[in-house]
Amino acid sequence: MSIFQDSKARDPKRYLWTLGLIAPSCAVLPSQLVARTGLTIFWWIGPVFVLVLIPLLDVSVGNDGSNPRDEDYDALSEDRFYRWCTYLFLPLQFIGLVIAGYLWASPELSVADKLGLAVTLGFVSGIGINAAHELGHRAEHLERWLAKVALAQSGYGHFFVEHNRGHHVRVATPEDPASARFGESLWEFLPRSAVGGFRSALALERERLSRKGKRWFSWHNQLFQAWAMSVVLWGGLILLFGIEVIPFLMLQAVLGAGLLETVNYIEHYGLLRPRRANGAYARCSPRDSWNSDRLVTNVFLFHLQRHSDHHANPGRRYQTLRSSEQAPQLPAGYATMILLAAVPPLWRAVMDRRVLAHYGGDLSLVNTKPKATQHLLRPTSRYARPR
Repeated sequence: MSIFQDSKARDPKRYLWTLGLIAPSCAVLPSQLVARTGLTIFWWIGPVFVLVLIPLLDVSVGNDGSNPRDEDYDALSEDRFYRWCTYLFLPLQFIGLVIAGYLWASPELSVADKLGLAVTLGFVSGIGINAAHELGHRAEHLERWLAKVALAQSGYGHFFVEHNRGHHVRVATPEDPASARFGESLWEFLPRSAVGGFRSALALERERLSRKGKRWFSWHNQLFQAWAMSVVLWGGLILLFGIEVIPFLMLQAVLGAGLLETVNYIEHYGLLRPRRANGAYARCSPRDSWNSDRLVTNVFLFHLQRHSDHHANPGRRYQTLRSSEQAPQLPAGYATMILLAAVPPLWRAVMDRRVLAHYGGDLSLVNTKPKATQHLLRPTSRYARPR
């Protein structure tokens, strides 16, 4: 079912985008919900919302079905309403973090409740990286700085450099640490992507500074700018609430980064850009990213699921992204795919045949693990299309 298939509105989801602020609100609400209901499950509202409620809503609500018209592109791009939907994410995110710091330092909560709150903040942190992703692609100076601010909670500031200047250049190639390879499990991918992305960011920023004649140890270093924000934020929380908040800050940061990398795993699994005659990779097209058009997750993640159009046209703001029929389609929304990815045999049972179907069963066209053997999945006619 496609909800907005026949809509003639410029953007039928215009006011639904404010629902994307539910995610940072998950950091603010737990204490009030527990106080009013007595149900300690609300300390865990983040994972419950993302991993249970969103998948159920995706299935029950169905597909989006709306694509912006070409004649509406300029009006949508210039409409500042959409920018405020991402700007407002940040104050909610940091208010929730301050409240969490106070509660982590409080003797009134049990360790289990504090862990639940830390996990919830980790999910908020990971979704905050998605807000940083949207802001970091913009040319406006303010939005690029806000992207670094949004990354401060997770301590993943190098994402600002690596994603824009590394991932978007090398996406869907073996050279990209953030593009998962066919046959690679999530648990193999996570350390490879995290370490590879960090190393890439260092090299890219060193190259940029050298080209501009700037020193590595200077305020011009964008990595130092982003990391300094994390130092200020974490240092302020530790000064306010004491060293007992450190383990919970670390846990939420690791979970936030892990959620980001899990989404990276989903977005390009097994996909490989073709090479031109001169050996260079072809320009990124919608065929090089997995696409999903589930309405609820579209709104919740500011169209991140329309990743195929994002990579083919990275300058487009989230409200102008289109769902492409050329792109390979995921069988469910991102929230559901995260659950599948956590169980490698289940993931491979669902996704490997879709990868091969996308390339007509030709394993040589797939981004495979190094030294991967073709007996892992033998390309035959039964992979002509997913069942």
